[in-house]
Amino acid sequence: MAVDQLPGQVREFAGYLNKLMTKLDQGAGWCAVFWQRDPEGMRACLDGLEVPPWDVVEALMHDLETAYGPAAAAQETQRARALHRASLAAYDSRPGGRHALGDRLDVMLREQRYAADRTADLTRRLQAATSQEEADSLRLDLAWAHNDHERASARCAELRTRIENADRRAPHHPVRGAARVEEDAVGDVRRVPSAGERADDRRPVSTPAPTATPTPAPESEPDPGPRDHAPESTAQEFPAPAPAATKQRAKRRPRGGARFAGAVEVEEAPPVVEPAAESKTEPSGGRKGMIPRGARYAGAGEPAEAVAPQQPQARQALDDEARQEVAGTVHRLVRLRREGRSGEAHALLVEVAHWPAARFPLLAAELHRAGLDADWATLLWEAGSLPADRLVAVADALNAVGRAADGEQMLRQGVTRPAEEIGEAVLGFVAQGRDREARALLDVYVRVRTPEEAARSVEAHPRRLAPLVLAAARGVSQERHRDVTHALRVQGLT
Repeated sequence: MAVDQLPGQVREFAGYLNKLMTKLDQGAGWCAVFWQRDPEGMRACLDGLEVPPWDVVEALMHDLETAYGPAAAAQETQRARALHRASLAAYDSRPGGRHALGDRLDVMLREQRYAADRTADLTRRLQAATSQEEADSLRLDLAWAHNDHERASARCAELRTRIENADRRAPHHPVRGAARVEEDAVGDVRRVPSAGERADDRRPVSTPAPTATPTPAPESEPDPGPRDHAPESTAQEFPAPAPAATKQRAKRRPRGGARFAGAVEVEEAPPVVEPAAESKTEPSGGRKGMIPRGARYAGAGEPAEAVAPQQPQARQALDDEARQEVAGTVHRLVRLRREGRSGEAHALLVEVAHWPAARFPLLAAELHRAGLDADWATLLWEAGSLPADRLVAVADALNAVGRAADGEQMLRQGVTRPAEEIGEAVLGFVAQGRDREARALLDVYVRVRTPEEAARSVEAHPRRLAPLVLAAARGVSQERHRDVTHALRVQGLT
């Protein structure tokens, strides 16, 4: 894209960044680290082709403080933050930007899960250490793993804020399958963007946040542990404001580049189109005649018992006891975090993930008010492993109070389960007349999983599930519909 075709806010921030760089020593501090680790990424930011994540800008402000003092850095930080936010808003508003943010959030959630698993493994190994040298090494690795998890959790929260901002700018694009509520619904809990909102980046999360005085990049960097089982990422690495692991992640990049959130152009998906003929809603005495065959009409001629569709559940009011329990739990989390008892805090979040769905909106508000956005991100991740009916119930509760991005992301996380389990869950919804929940689950599943995985989800009952899966695929794009149709044929399911 030519410079004169860039959004004005993006060009303005790129110009500001170029002027800032002229004030800094390019061979020292964070600036040197950035140029050493990814000169291509730095050049793209300076040319305005990409918007750097906020923590990169924040790190450059540390360099500025070293050279010119805290007063100058504070003044520049305030100006930079305003320009950066405007630039991100323009960047995320491009066609496909909203979906690219969702894809980026998927990547960061995998990083978060890997960091949590890594932390648990290192904790167990530290308890079984047999020498002081081994214990010291494990403590260092554990510190990096804790940082990985906290950093990934924080970035998940930041991405959700950007997604919610994008949704507010485009209110005519509701989350598919979400319960619709009136804008003036009483008691809605709205997400307030966190102070110091930072953009995410595409680099590995195993780097400490730039809170200390920057130092030049060392020759070697601490390795937080073996990466053999780390989640595969299509992200291109961006220079970190602190050393990253020696073993680099795969640098396979999708079309258009994805060093930063929103960098991948993704087509806007059209609304979900219902199947032309869903025989499960017809009485057994319906029209007789020729039954169309093939993947496109799979199950069209199969009679099924008509079930009255179930309406979305109304928002449930919380009693005083529930509100007190939420407040007490958040207070306990604050204390555990303050005392550095991360393991106990995580265990508490795992327990809270199994609470009734109606409590989640209040939990979101209270955790944000307490400055625990990272814990909210962790809680959503843990809730993503709930049974399908409870998963959709929590997503509905969040959608009902305007937290559509959180509800959508929970469904994205929830469909990482085996294809057979998704199929059984959809059958259960359909049997109960909960067609909306079935569509919501399938829409996200078909969107984020491969066509082959989508096809495998119909194995439990091909003639009933295939039309639903194909309808969801058609709602994503004609290309996805064609791919899923082909996968169904190849697997002999039509």
